[in-house]
Amino acid sequence: MEEKKIELYLHIPFCSRKCDYCDFISGPADQKRQREYVEALKREIAASGKKEEVSSVFFGGGTPSLLPAEWMEELMESLTEQFRLAEDAEISMEANPGTLTAEKLSGYRKAGINRLSLGCQSARNEELKYLGRIHTYEMFEESFQMAREAGFSNLNVDLMSGLPGQSGKSWEESLRKILKWNPEHISAYSLIVEEGTPFARRELILPTEEEERRMYEVTGILLGEAGYEQYEISNYAKPGFACRHNIGYWIRRPYLGMGLGAASLFGEVRYQNTSSMETYLSKSGEPEKIRENKEELSRKEQMEEFCFLGLRMMCGISRREFEEQFQRSMEEVYGAVIEKHKKLGMLEEEEGRVRLTRRGISVSNGVMADFLLD
Repeated sequence: MEEKKIELYLHIPFCSRKCDYCDFISGPADQKRQREYVEALKREIAASGKKEEVSSVFFGGGTPSLLPAEWMEELMESLTEQFRLAEDAEISMEANPGTLTAEKLSGYRKAGINRLSLGCQSARNEELKYLGRIHTYEMFEESFQMAREAGFSNLNVDLMSGLPGQSGKSWEESLRKILKWNPEHISAYSLIVEEGTPFARRELILPTEEEERRMYEVTGILLGEAGYEQYEISNYAKPGFACRHNIGYWIRRPYLGMGLGAASLFGEVRYQNTSSMETYLSKSGEPEKIRENKEELSRKEQMEEFCFLGLRMMCGISRREFEEQFQRSMEEVYGAVIEKHKKLGMLEEEEGRVRLTRRGISVSNGVMADFLLD
């Protein structure tokens, strides 16, 4: 029987300037506060060790690349002491152009980071300015080149479609510019205007649903022609470079989140760390005192998540795996829903796997909602 593996997520909540669309737990802080946080994170790591093998680690933010490489090395040493990292573990870090130097990048690589995710978002400077990004496209190009020179052979680039004032032509221009750099992975996702952000308070002129749908189709065509395989609704990779950490989320692999506001799924219990910085700094060494919103998932909720998370993957969901996990057939639980969406052309099935069609992807939220059980 294959050993159960787990994933680790570490949240670094600092950034130079909060982007106008961002609703993550993040914001500027001086170096003293950043150092206090790293020490608190090390205390949480020390108190959270697990025996299971770790298949992937992800440093997200915020902007983890604000931290000096020496601090990242300290965090990696703490992880290595408390967890059993697989020899081939994927260790990712988010980084923003404008926060990177050649020396920093070499230090991150030396610390053990082997996958870098660069937040470009757009290749057009007017769009970057409107988003509130701190960098220009030229700064992204410089950062990408430095990352290659530092030895990173697994690079992701984040891009956003559906931006205010964006056209199909400008989106295609961004895609083509990024493709010239030949990253191993591209995350191309659509802007979501979240409540409480500066964007939510503005009168935004956004692309229509039809324009967004066309942008999505163009993305698939251009990236497919360039040798990328779409393996999830918003993610494309060269062969062998799909993000293992993200796949873990979609197949419900257990994961432990550490840091301010970090979420976890462990033993079919979901919980989240406190979002209060003061509470986190004072109590991180006692994880039970910072964990909130604990929710033990019922069998029904587990089945729902299996379906609506798994359907994000282009390979879809397996009837056999569903039955192995829940001792019930997918036909018994979801037969009517699957048949309905097959007839509507939203789902298709091949070799025991149910997946969204291209048409179904464009209305995926509506399809997935039908997998919620009464």
